[in-house]
Amino acid sequence: MSTSRSVEQWDEEFECLIDLTLGLMALNEGQRYVNRIQRMPMHTSIRTGHQYMLELINDHPDRLFNKIRMYRPCFEMLIQVLRQQTALQNSRFLTLEEQVMIFIYVISQKATNRMAMEDWQHSGSTISIVFTRICKAIASLSPIFIKTPNFDDVPDEIRFNPKYYPYFQDCVGAIDGTHIAAHAPSNVANNYRGRKSNVTTNMLAVCSFDMLFTYVVTGWEGAVHDSRVLTTQLEDPNSGFPHPPPGIHRLIFVVLFDLLIKLIMSLPILVLYNRVGKYYLVDSGYSNKPGYLAPFHGVMPPPDSDDEDNTASSSGTAANPHGYGGNDENLANSMRDHIMIQMYLHYNM
Repeated sequence: MSTSRSVEQWDEEFECLIDLTLGLMALNEGQRYVNRIQRMPMHTSIRTGHQYMLELINDHPDRLFNKIRMYRPCFEMLIQVLRQQTALQNSRFLTLEEQVMIFIYVISQKATNRMAMEDWQHSGSTISIVFTRICKAIASLSPIFIKTPNFDDVPDEIRFNPKYYPYFQDCVGAIDGTHIAAHAPSNVANNYRGRKSNVTTNMLAVCSFDMLFTYVVTGWEGAVHDSRVLTTQLEDPNSGFPHPPPGIHRLIFVVLFDLLIKLIMSLPILVLYNRVGKYYLVDSGYSNKPGYLAPFHGVMPPPDSDDEDNTASSSGTAANPHGYGGNDENLANSMRDHIMIQMYLHYNM
């Protein structure tokens, strides 16, 4: 008898639990339906995205720099170039300045879509559309700013520097690779893991001594070695890589002293073939071959405590004679602004 009663109680409790679950599900669906009919505004801040942009531009310069890693002159140059060279214009609700600032903020601060939504008071779809639009527009500027170097002239940075001239008079630029953090699908993520186990994409860049990019290739897996990226570009006839001009053969005759003038007829004329050609500076990760000069392994520049310039640049390599790449954040920031200004001046020439 007690057993039958316990079974009946269990059945009643189970039916109550089912009814409660169904009731909660119905209540949840009803709330979702109400939300669709009467949507609650989310971005209701008094300060709009446009007002925030004006506040950053017109306030202390470091506020803008801390937000988008760019000072106002560089930002205004970029806006001017985008207006002149692309079809970007003010949209119905966003000015071009605000769109560009959203894009730079996302890429410079590694900001998420939700972070940009909160800062600029726009919906997630608007942030995504703006980011994609500006990204494509900036990528379309590559043929304007990334141009083949002039192989005929000696760069002024070498010609007028006794440290490099005439030793590097045939050097036309430097080549190096770098890894950029990326997100890859799980099925191919291992191909993008470098030696530090981070998911990255490997890119190769060629720059001249006036701090201008002359060639850039991106999209390689992080596990690929730098030398393979360069070799593939060199062997691909459609890559557009700016190959250094091949050298020419010059005859150098040995001039004998007057005391040996009588022996000229009996001695063969010594002819030396000296192959002279343009070349790039590369780091030790690349092979040393004609047209590409790599430093010798294990050889360090001699210390010179009396020469402050040599001491300051001792951290540089053959592919980086300026000595950049250290931990000095101010130096990196000033170099970024310098590169931006040089590219803009080169574009206006």
